[in-house]
Amino acid sequence: MGDMSEVGRLILLGAPLGNAADASARFREVLTTADVVAAEDTRRLTRLARDLDVTVPGRIVSYFEGNEERRTPELADVLSAGYVVALVTDGGMPSVSDPGYRLVRAALDAGVPVTAAPGPSAVTTALALSGLPSDRFCFEGFLPRSPGARRSRLRALAAEERTLVLFEAPHRIAPALADLAAAFGPDRPAALCRELTKTYEEVLRRPLGELAEWAAEGEPRGEITLVVGGAPPAAASRPDDETLRAAVAEREAGGLSRRDAITEVATEYGLRRREVYTVVHS
Repeated sequence: MGDMSEVGRLILLGAPLGNAADASARFREVLTTADVVAAEDTRRLTRLARDLDVTVPGRIVSYFEGNEERRTPELADVLSAGYVVALVTDGGMPSVSDPGYRLVRAALDAGVPVTAAPGPSAVTTALALSGLPSDRFCFEGFLPRSPGARRSRLRALAAEERTLVLFEAPHRIAPALADLAAAFGPDRPAALCRELTKTYEEVLRRPLGELAEWAAEGEPRGEITLVVGGAPPAAASRPDDETLRAAVAEREAGGLSRRDAITEVATEYGLRRREVYTVVHS
């Protein structure tokens, strides 16, 4: 590593989603000047540097989900010693459903400055391409892997009026879309964005029911970002008391405690928890 300064610095690098030409001039500069480059996939970083025709003179270390907890204190010590550490993931911004949050938190706790060389984001890219309202949206990341937990999460999101952005793995997209269509209704507008910025980029703008049928015909390949239109305001109207009691009972039968079932139903319908509690216990 080069000469250290009195205060280190953590730089988050927004990496290209697939097209190396999207790398910014600052992205290139930081790769060539950082003392340490922590990469989610060191081989992928090496290929990217080669495509960009840049040399990475600093020490390259792996930093991914499997070693993030162990490596964070090590990198925090490097930062505290006065060195510059750049963090890069496979694509997009670190910390957004990618490794990074722990290191950012550790750096801030140690009094180390944190900055970013902003770059591409699958979240905002898919949102812009979807053709769905983008003035208000929420990012849900990856849905739970288990079917029960996924359906529970989707029931809680069914009344969300903002546009939703989700990540999903190719081998789980078919059941996820089936559950989305069941929870949100098959006519809810959506856009499935696959392989963004890459050679085989594809954006399918269809209702959830049609997307579920399309995915069921064969497992799509590549990285997927799903954008789903928000619920119409009428979906958030208060149901009658019997509907609320039945919704709580259904969740209890599915294994939730009564407290959690009430909380989930209140969230789904945009009600206060006390209101649902009173109905259930009346």
